[in-house]
Amino acid sequence: MPDLFSLKDKVALITGASRGLGRNMAKTLAAQGALVVVNARKAADLQGTADEIRAAGGQAGIAAFDVTDEAAVKKAIAYIVEEHGKLDILVNNAGIMHRQLIVDTATEDWKRIIDTNLNASFVMAREAAKVMLKRKYGRIINLSSVMAILGRASVAAYVASKHGIVGLTKTLAAEIGPHVTVNAIAPGYIRTEINTVLQQNKDFTAMLEQRTAAHRWGEAADLDGMLVLLASDASAYITGQTMVVDGGLTTILA
Repeated sequence: MPDLFSLKDKVALITGASRGLGRNMAKTLAAQGALVVVNARKAADLQGTADEIRAAGGQAGIAAFDVTDEAAVKKAIAYIVEEHGKLDILVNNAGIMHRQLIVDTATEDWKRIIDTNLNASFVMAREAAKVMLKRKYGRIINLSSVMAILGRASVAAYVASKHGIVGLTKTLAAEIGPHVTVNAIAPGYIRTEINTVLQQNKDFTAMLEQRTAAHRWGEAADLDGMLVLLASDASAYITGQTMVVDGGLTTILA
């Protein structure tokens, strides 16, 4: 049974891995045996992640590029395949948020969020799928959010992008099976840099603790089990799914 979750000899690419969830996910996959290529726009920002993986006995590579730059994405994936011989796992984690009411949101701000959170995931998945289909093996994991299930004021572009990730995941799964699976993880409120404002809001935290079955904020490590499941052979018959990891938030709020 433990071998079912092993990632030994697998090559994984994780976007947005310089901090937050991406950094933790990179360390998690490396701990399961994968060679993890970490991505962010600047190589210097990724050194800490790579160093932590190596210090723990894992294998790490660095691929610095902007996920919204299609030419850079193609070049990076080609380099990974040339350098490591394959690409088994893609985790589309890179994402940003803009907080502003819709009536005050500039079109350019809307486009920037959609481009980073949704369009980049499409391009990354498309290019990775081409490689995976040739080898008849692959795992693509997209990061969605409970905001793909719920709505929330002041983050319209983020909510729309995460809804889009769910649809993209389903369609990719339908097109590139049976050997390549595509799933999404929809985290609840996990403590990261992206929601510092909410963490500092005592009223919001009190509401979250009351309306969540787990009675607490989530931590990055709470996603480890689902991530390993979807990245490993244990999920060979799971595809097109959005797996909610939210401590029961959407069950209660819904």
